[in-house]
Amino acid sequence: MIPVVMPTYARADVVFERGEGPYLYATDGRRFLDFAAGVAVNALGHAHPHLIKALTEQANKVWHTSNLFRVAGQESLAKRLTEVTFADTVFFTNSGAEAWECGAKTIRKYHYENGNPQKTRIITFEQAFHGRTIASISAAKQEKLVKGFGPLLDGFDQVAFGNLNELRNAVTPETGGICVEPIQGEGGIRTGSVEFLRGLREVCDEFGLLLFFDEIQTGVGRTGKLFAHEWAGITPDVMAIAKGIGGGFPLGACLATERAASGMTAGTHGSTYGGNPLATAVGNAVLDVVLAPGFLDGVQRIAGVLQGRLDDLIAKHPAFFLEQRGQGLLRGLKLAQPVGDVVATLRANGLLSVPAGDNVVRLLPPLIIGEREVEEAVAILDKTAREWTA
Repeated sequence: MIPVVMPTYARADVVFERGEGPYLYATDGRRFLDFAAGVAVNALGHAHPHLIKALTEQANKVWHTSNLFRVAGQESLAKRLTEVTFADTVFFTNSGAEAWECGAKTIRKYHYENGNPQKTRIITFEQAFHGRTIASISAAKQEKLVKGFGPLLDGFDQVAFGNLNELRNAVTPETGGICVEPIQGEGGIRTGSVEFLRGLREVCDEFGLLLFFDEIQTGVGRTGKLFAHEWAGITPDVMAIAKGIGGGFPLGACLATERAASGMTAGTHGSTYGGNPLATAVGNAVLDVVLAPGFLDGVQRIAGVLQGRLDDLIAKHPAFFLEQRGQGLLRGLKLAQPVGDVVATLRANGLLSVPAGDNVVRLLPPLIIGEREVEEAVAILDKTAREWTA
């Protein structure tokens, strides 16, 4: 008998009834330190008072009107996002996959409107993850994503992550853009070097391509900058964001320069729910916190503490934790043991984490954690390593 909830996830047998800050509480009374954060979604932890206030105040006014009318929250949130990024304009969505699809369409429409309709192809990278739609799995090409869902959509050419020579050789007269995650999350917390990211910008400028960053997981403070590409001192033409911008409420956005979005005119794209009053009220509240003076400095500081303590942990258990990856509060530990089993043991010991490719356990704590939570997490990681190697 198939379950009433379609069994597309191998769900852990735990139900959470409430959360507070970096902690979740299950219906059986257990408390968990949440270093999964809803897969990098709950950027400000659980039950953040400022987000609750914004959501409940808006809920008492109007929930949804559709995009057939102006939405004040969209206009204010878009203005704030354009003021602090490269972008001139924003399209709001419900999810990261939708934001990514908007970005891919923006690239094609730009070239079509500028007299190059043949420039439809986008270069992507091995081990990428951009969502679960047919287009996004066609772009990523990972076997675990595409098996059984063929034929894939044409239009995507894949090269090795970090290899600029291979990238240059992949550019053809039909290439319209390059899409990349600054740090591959699902692909194993693989960080693109500053030189690599700058090289992507140079290639796009040289060949007249649009640079499309997928910052769905890396954005909104996760790496200690508002967006991860800022570490390389470059800007994209198009960017997909989601996860942290809603703090737990479904919200995504496609950001673009005026030039890149020149083809996105009335009737070319749409969303029934995207950027509704509830979602944008929460998005604005998230920015209130993340853009407050000193907040991102605090993320960088605590990320440094976490990185140092994880290095100590690796030195203590070198046969169990093989290496540390990532940036800011997007950390990965490469394991010698099967990641799914280790994640289950961590959960049994009170720490929530997320598996990633290349046998990596992903640590994605809320951006509000302090040294106490770092020490608690490291103690659980240490206990788990000792149990596995005893």
